[in-house]
Amino acid sequence: MTRLFPRLAARCCVTGVLAGLLLLSAGLAAAADLPQCSRRFSLAFHDHGLLYSKATQQGIDRDVANELIRRSGCAFDTSVMPRSRIWVWIESGELDFSMSGISNESREKFAGFAWYLYNKYQFLVRKDAQVNTLEAFERNPELFLGQIRSFRYSERANQLADRLAAKGRINEVADHAQLLEMMNRNRIQGMIIEPFNYSQVERAALDKLTRTMDFGDPPVLHGLIMSKKSIPEAEQAKWRAIIDGMRRDGTLLKIMRKYFSAEDAKAFVTF
Repeated sequence: MTRLFPRLAARCCVTGVLAGLLLLSAGLAAAADLPQCSRRFSLAFHDHGLLYSKATQQGIDRDVANELIRRSGCAFDTSVMPRSRIWVWIESGELDFSMSGISNESREKFAGFAWYLYNKYQFLVRKDAQVNTLEAFERNPELFLGQIRSFRYSERANQLADRLAAKGRINEVADHAQLLEMMNRNRIQGMIIEPFNYSQVERAALDKLTRTMDFGDPPVLHGLIMSKKSIPEAEQAKWRAIIDGMRRDGTLLKIMRKYFSAEDAKAFVTF
């Protein structure tokens, strides 16, 4: 064959080499788009309802993190710590990543974000507090709000929390389970919750003792938290691209469907 058709054989050889080079180039480009795995990264969860349960080591944040780690190909050390410590360590660069964080002007100075869910905050109040509006709760000096240290919320929820804090009417704790216990014992009469907390409220038998009020705020974006101190901006963009890809290909929706109805799951990832 080579003797009869030397030009054809040479052309086939060149074509094969070019195809191989194209495949190699595509592979190198794909690798360049992934984050650099130059070291082991640190990632911390916080115990918060369906987002992450310290007892089961499962939840939405765990599922999102597992897929993020798989797609990146990087090695991670994970831990669980209070949210207040997470923000301090993210700012110092001692911690590289955390999950389901929300942004504000202060946090933007030391943290980058990659959004993966969208939800509204509501106000949970004891029925025996005998208030039907947020204003009525604020007017009654005998009523106290419970809050996890360093937590921020939507705009009106933040404003209410700040005004009550200025009046000394805030009890701060380390985690959500403590808030539920305080609500059960009537040590606090109100707390700010998310859809991820509803199942906890039910398990604590608080659904019969409480009702919810709407702040009237739009949903708030939650996402992967990246330390600007330890993750360069160019690398943050690569981690953000992985999260964006998970939303585009339906992976985030699939994760949310494990915990919520089809309608609610779609709402959480549509933004």
